[in-house]
Order: sequence, then C-alpha cells, then structure tokens
Amino acid sequence: MTTHPTSGPTPDFSSERGEKAAPERADVLGGGFGSFDDHHPPAQELLDDCVHCGFCLPTCPTYALWGEEMDSPRGRIYLMEMAEKGEIPLEGAFTTHIDRCLGCMACVTACPSGVQYDRLLEATRPQIERNVTRSRADRLFREAIFALFPYTRRLRAASLGGALYQKLRPKKMDALMARLPQRLERLVAMESLLPPVRVRDAFARIPARTPAVGPRRGRVGLLTGCVQDVFFHPVNEATVRVLAAEGWDVIAPREQTCCGALGLHAGRESEAIERAKKLIATFERAEVDTIATNVAGCGSSMKEYGELLADDPAWASRAQAFAAKVRDISEVVDETLADPRARRHPLEATVVYHDACHLGHAQKIRSEPRRVLRAIPGVELVELPEAEICCGSAGIYNMLQPEAAGALGKRKADNIRGTGADALVTANPGCLLQIRKYLGGELPMLHPIQLVDASIRGVRPPEMG
Repeated sequence: MTTHPTSGPTPDFSSERGEKAAPERADVLGGGFGSFDDHHPPAQELLDDCVHCGFCLPTCPTYALWGEEMDSPRGRIYLMEMAEKGEIPLEGAFTTHIDRCLGCMACVTACPSGVQYDRLLEATRPQIERNVTRSRADRLFREAIFALFPYTRRLRAASLGGALYQKLRPKKMDALMARLPQRLERLVAMESLLPPVRVRDAFARIPARTPAVGPRRGRVGLLTGCVQDVFFHPVNEATVRVLAAEGWDVIAPREQTCCGALGLHAGRESEAIERAKKLIATFERAEVDTIATNVAGCGSSMKEYGELLADDPAWASRAQAFAAKVRDISEVVDETLADPRARRHPLEATVVYHDACHLGHAQKIRSEPRRVLRAIPGVELVELPEAEICCGSAGIYNMLQPEAAGALGKRKADNIRGTGADALVTANPGCLLQIRKYLGGELPMLHPIQLVDASIRGVRPPEMG
C-alpha cells in the first residue's frame, strides 16, 4: 500500500450517469437539490471543502483494496457533487459506491483540509434509504438485521438457538458453506460471525445500581447495549466493577433500549431519531453525572445526538445536554489515573491494541485507552501496523459486503500475527467478532476494560489462561 498522497486528474464518471436526464430528476424532486430530496442533502459548503489532494487515499480501506477512484473518499465526494447538480441519479452506480464505503472515517483523520466526510456520508445514506428502491433480497436481508440486532429480548431468544446450533454444528459445516452459491454469501458471512454463545451470560442482567467502593466520585450511567449485553456480558460486568472500584455509583437503567447506532450508520435516520429520544429520556430520569459506554460505535452515535435532533425544538437542547455527558469508558478511567482509588496488580502480558474506527477516527480517542493499558504494571503495549485501516467490521458492513470485509479481515489478522503479542484488545464488539473470524483461536481477544478489571482484582483474565 502506498504511503504517499496520490492526486491525479478528475475522474470521468460519464459512463455512470444512466439514462435519466438531470432536469427531469430535479423537477420530480422539487428542484434545487439535483437528485437529492430537500431533507438535509449533503451541504454544498462541505462538498466544497474537498480540494481533491489525495491525502485520504492511502488510509481508505476500499481504495487500498481496489485502487478505484470512485471507491475512495475523494471519488465519492465527486459522486455527491454530481448528484447534487442532478447529473447522475441516486440509483445504480451512486448507491453501489456509497454502499461500499465502510464509514470508518480514516479519511477524516488524514485530511489536511478538514473535510467533514463523516457529515457528508451521514447526509447521503438517508437519501439513498428514502429514494432508492433496493432489490427484494437486499431489502429483506437488511430488514432481518434490523428486526433482530437492536432488540435485546430477541437477541436473548436467538442466543438459545445459537447455543444449540454451535453444540450440534457438524464438523463438515465449513465445507458445506464453502459450496453454497455466491448469492447466499451474506448468509454464510452471518453464520461465520456468530459469537461463542453462553446462555447464562446472555440472560444475565447488570444490577440497576452498583454502589461505589470507598469515597464516592459521583453517579455514572452505563449503556449496557444490545449485542454487547447479550453476547459480551462479561465486558459489562468488568466495566461495572472497574467503575465502582474507582468510586462511581453505577446506574444501569433496566428500561434502556438500543441507542440507534446501527440504524444511524446505515442511513435509517427516522429510526435512529426515535431510539435517541427514548434513550435520552431514560438517562434523564436516572439523573447521572456522566454516561459511559464501552462500545465505540454506540458512543460515536450518542455524542452526535445534538446534531441528530437539532431540528426538533422539543429535543434539541435535551440532546445536546445528553451528548455532553457521554464518555467512552477509556475516557472515564483515564480521568481517574491522576487520583486512582483502585490499586493495579501486575499482569505480565504483551498486548496489541486495535483502534476501533468509531473510537479512533470518529471520536478521536487514541491516547486514553493506551494510557489506561500502560497504567497496568507488567503490560507491554505494542502498536499495530496499518492501524488506520479498518478491520472490515464497520457495523453491519461485514454482513452486507462480505467479500470486501473478508479481504480487510485477513489483512488485519496478518498484521496482528506479526506483532508477536500475547493478546489483542479492542473497544468494539464488532471488531472482536470480525477479527476472531480471521484470527481464530490463535491468541486471546478482550476489551481493554477486562484487562483493567483483572489487574484491579489481582487475577489473570480467563481468556488468557
């Protein structure tokens, strides 16, 4: 992969424009916004920020895979500009290339001009969801995902079937899956990402209130999450123990529901708005000082609630107040290092840290988790080559775009192997599932808070033997 920016001429997208004339498209949609409708299309001033310098290209996962201009941030911005002018429709090539974007935001980190590609993408995807008719198979698959993953009760019910399936799964299943036709590749991908299911953990509940140990710092609310609470419940338990040990009363409202992150990142804007309102109201009733999350994607969306609800007079200020309280768990723990309440016991391990994209690129949180890990005596932290390149998880991307996600997953696994680390830590369940798929059982994989918890308790994490 090149390490230098690539400029080059403006690409020719004329072959992608289709048969529909631009003026007719603009007239149908009310005029003035080209092929977009009038509900928050990509802002022209944000499109104009891109000077097409090419610094984004080396960090873009899909450009790294294919070297295609339209599968780079710069190329996608060209497409947005053309759609805004009504020169191309949203159907066809436009949707294809936007769908191929992981939304990892590595380009935002790399851009010297401050292009807000994150805001452009979050304005574009809802346009596609509202105005483009997807194939029946694509539509049904997406609806199935969103009928399951944001619902904790449904996930718990599904975990029973998952546990039984894993127990009875034939040894030849991998070979059988490999012979399935390509049109079923999404189902194959979903099956391969199924996490190890422990029914006891899936049905366990975090206490609604856990008191602080020793002098009290304040009240922190904990987002327990959907997939996180059902399939990664030990991470939530470790989070509660660490927060309590550091002097926080931990409040985990039982009535909390999905934060809407999966829907927001997939362009399902109205669904995300309704979930955001419910979560805001829930934590308002909890009367907490801080709202902690141990899922990078959830935290990224929750910090954007102010922008998401800015048009709603009844919710705008409430959303801003909520977002101002949201902290990733690494931020909360990092702030306690100046005045730690809980002693860290030695834990001898060489650990490689994988930056989850929605933590490192979207939230700009990189130093905090590293400081938290280095505060554990005996932990040697090693850096990961190509750390800026996404692992291929990206919310539901590894189910919707399994071929690209697979190439990125293998690439990430190879880089991890090269570090010689004893364990991998990362702050997002999707990353853990994606990397586990391609790394197998070669080394333990944990959330950083699990290492902190083990150090405080003076034990070795069971995952590390």
